[in-house]
Amino acid sequence: MIKFQDKNKIRLRKHTRVRRKISGTAERPRLCVFRSAKHIYAQVIDDVSGQTLVAASTLDEAIKGKVDYSGNRNAAREVGKLIGEKAIDKGIKNVVFDRGGYLYHGRVQELADGAREAGLEF
Repeated sequence: MIKFQDKNKIRLRKHTRVRRKISGTAERPRLCVFRSAKHIYAQVIDDVSGQTLVAASTLDEAIKGKVDYSGNRNAAREVGKLIGEKAIDKGIKNVVFDRGGYLYHGRVQELADGAREAGLEF
């Protein structure tokens, strides 16, 4: 049986492998996802300047009122919609999707679908 620490080390190794290949720029920033057991977080990052342009998570007040539990697929879709709306308000239309070493399945996929629904392209 794999312990949580080992699983996280494997995820971080995958994440660094992916990060060697993708990077966010001012024209096309990186949409980064972090998933915990209870929450999901998303950031739009410009890696050239090292700044977070937009951030959203299940801890935001706009999301707390919409969902009962913040660790499921419905909450992830709402976070995706919120980050997409915030990014479009800032003038960001195209992003590079960084799944953070997680499989593109479940909550990560729902977040991406929610961001696409809001109008982001990746």
